[in-house]
Amino acid sequence: MNLPNKLTFLRILLAPAFLVLLMVDFPFHYLAAGLCFGAAALTDLFDGRIARKRGLITNLGKFLDPLADKMLTTAAFLGFMAVGAIDVWVLMVILSREFMVTSVRLVAAGEGTVIAASRWGKIKTVAQFVAILFLLASLEFSTWPATVFAALDVTLPALTYSIPLVAGHLLVWVSAVLTVISGVQYLWNYRQYFRTEK
Repeated sequence: MNLPNKLTFLRILLAPAFLVLLMVDFPFHYLAAGLCFGAAALTDLFDGRIARKRGLITNLGKFLDPLADKMLTTAAFLGFMAVGAIDVWVLMVILSREFMVTSVRLVAAGEGTVIAASRWGKIKTVAQFVAILFLLASLEFSTWPATVFAALDVTLPALTYSIPLVAGHLLVWVSAVLTVISGVQYLWNYRQYFRTEK
């Protein structure tokens, strides 16, 4: 297994670790989850660059890379829903797209074609990563009245904590819209696999 694929596999391993950090309630667990997610996101940045620079692009990498991304983002959105940070509809939109694209890939694979991530797919992934990191930071900040600010004897208006959470929720919806756009693009680009056979 080459270095890019090892980095991708590391991202797969970090996904459940991130979910544990997100779900288990302990002081600064959102911060710990954010650091874990950030480390996983960096592997996504470097695995592709290394593969392209060193000519190490493989079918295994084309398969593992989107799988790792989906595992990481799905872990985040499921965790957010479990803690009440997002609603079920945004998760439904995102997961529906992921299942649809996976189906396209399976049909293409049956024809001997391995579909790599598209530009819109990469934009979608970056948007999701940004939204997730922002929401993690907002969730962490919302716990500070009982931790950091309590130790400093500082009191801030409740609105100070709710505005970042609302902004994070909006960013998640923006990423969901981009997710749908990339899904439609996949369907259009690979529509030949769904034509009725004569």
